[in-house]
Amino acid sequence: MSLPSKVKIVDVGPRDGLQNEKAEVPAAVKIELVHRLQDAGLTEIEVTSFVSPKWVPQMSDNAQVMAGIRRNPRVSYSVLTPNMKGFEAAVAAPKNEWPDEIVVFGAASEAFSQKNINCSIAESIERFAPVVAAAREKGIHVRGAMSCTVGCPYEGEIAPERVGMLAGLMKGIGVQHVGVADTIGVGTPLKVQRAMEATLKHFDINDVSGHFHDTYGQALSNTLTALQMGVWQYDTSVAGLGGCPFAKGATGNVATEDVVYMLHGMGIDTGIDLDKLIDAGKFISDFLGRKPNSRAATALLNKRTN
Repeated sequence: MSLPSKVKIVDVGPRDGLQNEKAEVPAAVKIELVHRLQDAGLTEIEVTSFVSPKWVPQMSDNAQVMAGIRRNPRVSYSVLTPNMKGFEAAVAAPKNEWPDEIVVFGAASEAFSQKNINCSIAESIERFAPVVAAAREKGIHVRGAMSCTVGCPYEGEIAPERVGMLAGLMKGIGVQHVGVADTIGVGTPLKVQRAMEATLKHFDINDVSGHFHDTYGQALSNTLTALQMGVWQYDTSVAGLGGCPFAKGATGNVATEDVVYMLHGMGIDTGIDLDKLIDAGKFISDFLGRKPNSRAATALLNKRTN
């Protein structure tokens, strides 16, 4: 069994994790979370999204958050920009506040695309094409998030061919990297393997990542399957924050702490200090008034107090 010797983690907690919180999370708290994550050794952080505050009010302080971050030169800061309006807002600030990477997102499910962004898959790609071109022209890296690659709350199971089609469309408009996302956490290892295989027909192994939600407790198993395929980049969320507003019952992304604990236990380097990461998760969980949704964090925090 050949496993990667090093894994890169993208923590999506500040954006994907916090976007669904009903109570306002002040910009200062989001900025502090980003600082704690980078101090723990994270080199890729998804910070915010430039979307309509009408749809995602929690992200309405996007420019304020980007302006307030103490930039670390070894960290890449990404933001979600679903359309040209969002992209233009992201680069309206001085250049030193621009994101290093933008994320566009499409679904492998037609129904989910309609519910999530009010357009078909083909229309979403058409919408993203000028965004991708504008970003690359400015030297900003482009990542594509592929939602519902193994299951959809409206269509059920998703065929790998649909995933391959979406990956091909994203490649066609110049997307440089894609994340294979189990948005509602229904995936199991063989389904994830098939979705990955379909994606790898269009993208190199170095340009593909896994993004697994833990709704049914399958995220670590799915991560292990992808690792065995050679996939070495993953989106995770500190303290297991998050969910999906368009998928009832879907829980957060797999907790960064749980993935890091597993990887370190397998002798795989992440460059992350697990203790500092747990402190970052505790910081945001304390603010939200709940315990971290991470088994590793819970166990290690209990160990500290005994």
